[in-house]
Amino acid sequence: MKNILLIFHLFFVSVLVAQEWQPSYAEALAISKEQHKPILMVFAGSDWCTPCIKLDKDIWQSDVFRAYAKDNYVLYKADFPRKKANRLPVAVVEQNHVLAEKYNPNGYFPLVLLLDDRENRLGETGYLKSTAEAYIERLKSFIK
Repeated sequence: MKNILLIFHLFFVSVLVAQEWQPSYAEALAISKEQHKPILMVFAGSDWCTPCIKLDKDIWQSDVFRAYAKDNYVLYKADFPRKKANRLPVAVVEQNHVLAEKYNPNGYFPLVLLLDDRENRLGETGYLKSTAEAYIERLKSFIK
């Protein structure tokens, strides 16, 4: 019984964490326009890009970042996994390629962009070996 409760708990915790990142760019943009929050868009290779994986573990998954982002950003990850097991739906793959052509034509990974609700680029960065607090300060510096 304890195992079932643990599995149930882990499932719901993972669903709640996953809900912070919007499932599509269109949804992220709609929320951004509605709430007048900037979009934090991350170009990542979640299963092959070592700096992307470190950025996810050290910054995006931190309690400090998640608490701050909840009130200040709309999150979207344009992911480009390579392993068969991590394939994304075709529509998401196509959407991410269109976004890459527009915002990341040089194919930098990770690339972190802050966009306003009209899709104007406010700033960009990548992996920084820093604390979540320092990374947040870097992102804040893009908003004038």
